[in-house]
Amino acid sequence: MTDIIVSVNDFINNIVWGVPIIVLMLGTGIYLTINLDFIQFKHLGFLFNQTVIKNFTKKDDKNRAPGEVSSFQAAMMSVSAIVGSGNIAGVATAIVSGGPGALFWMVIAAFIGMATKFSEIALGIKYRVVHEDGRVSGGAMYYIANGLGQRWLGIFVSICVIFFAFVISAIIDSNTMAAALNERYGTNIIISGIIFAALTAFCIFGGFKRIGRVCEVLAPFMGGAYILAGIAIIVLNIPSVPAAVITIVESAFKPRAVAGGAMGSIFIAMRYGMARGIFSNEAGVGTAAMVHSGAAVSHPMEQAVWGPIEVFLDTVLVCSISGISIVLSGLYTTTELSGARLTMAAFDQLLPGTWGGVICLGAVLLFGFSCLITFYTYAERGAEFLFGEKSRTAVRILWIFGIFLGAISGENIVWDIADTVNGLIIIPNLIAVLLLSKHVFAMKKEYLDGELEKYKMRKKGMTSG
Repeated sequence: MTDIIVSVNDFINNIVWGVPIIVLMLGTGIYLTINLDFIQFKHLGFLFNQTVIKNFTKKDDKNRAPGEVSSFQAAMMSVSAIVGSGNIAGVATAIVSGGPGALFWMVIAAFIGMATKFSEIALGIKYRVVHEDGRVSGGAMYYIANGLGQRWLGIFVSICVIFFAFVISAIIDSNTMAAALNERYGTNIIISGIIFAALTAFCIFGGFKRIGRVCEVLAPFMGGAYILAGIAIIVLNIPSVPAAVITIVESAFKPRAVAGGAMGSIFIAMRYGMARGIFSNEAGVGTAAMVHSGAAVSHPMEQAVWGPIEVFLDTVLVCSISGISIVLSGLYTTTELSGARLTMAAFDQLLPGTWGGVICLGAVLLFGFSCLITFYTYAERGAEFLFGEKSRTAVRILWIFGIFLGAISGENIVWDIADTVNGLIIIPNLIAVLLLSKHVFAMKKEYLDGELEKYKMRKKGMTSG
């Protein structure tokens, strides 16, 4: 039975991750980047000012506009969802399957994808539905149904989103966490699965606001700790870093020989880099709009600015730390190691004593748990679009069961299925974003351009002063 599932999945995977979807992803990102005036390249400082800096210098009043959580809480829920197994296990599998060059294409796709995620969040806020009791519903299915007037396609996306959430988080994240504990301490995967399920149940049965409060604390801590560990690795191994970077860049265009010749090899590196990158940062999938739609903001652009920042933190920083560490270690050539096990081994080798592996294991557990509670929101939003609010309890029960099932599943097949589900949901979402992009451009001109001019004036005043 497993062989049949693998064969069917491989067949679909080769279709959805062929040349057309790569062209669609890059083409959409480039088109949006040009029409948004290269905002992620020209105004990255402004974006950080409107998000990270603004949060720590100005109190966020979540009661000034419709929404269930503050702008920062929504952003941290989104960060908690994307900074997960993809940053540790996903990068490792990409390098093993596509070579070190996969990391190069992952970062390239991330910079282009920043404009895509910016647009998705803006559309998510614009077309969200605010209920009488104050609850908010939003996401790709809503801007497809309400923006394009194509409810049938919104239904298809909702089905894909539910499957996407269960495969990518309930199964993969719990699988990665259980495998990491088993590898490090020999912990029984059944026991791990039960503990993960119980902790997740405590959070998700507390509702959207409890998830927001947990992520508000968890996300900055876990991301910061992992980045500091990565900086330590780079500093301690600084003489070898230039050679590692050269290997990554050269492998992007001259990967190791595989079936299909030179162009085929380049495409494999590109395909795995982009697929795992999107798995990690979700730019192009449309899922971030589901979480961000719950933010208490008065204009879509107030929340859209978080999109590029999230992708930068997730892929350009965290994924790069994992990837560079793996290349520095040279362990990616060892076929016995893959996923989180490979990243843990690399950290162990590059940091003194056994601290590297312990830090990496801690990151796997924290990143994975944060995904388990935030990805549930995706499944809930999808089910709510299809069946209404009454479906919430059933989704919670299935989610808890899925976590336990994922903990005892095999690793390779779930990663392959994740790539397929990603591809299926990206196609309708990107088409919708392209068709609705004129609204994004109009909103940017209406609101954000004015804020940008104010930022430039303040910066100019500080410089002259």
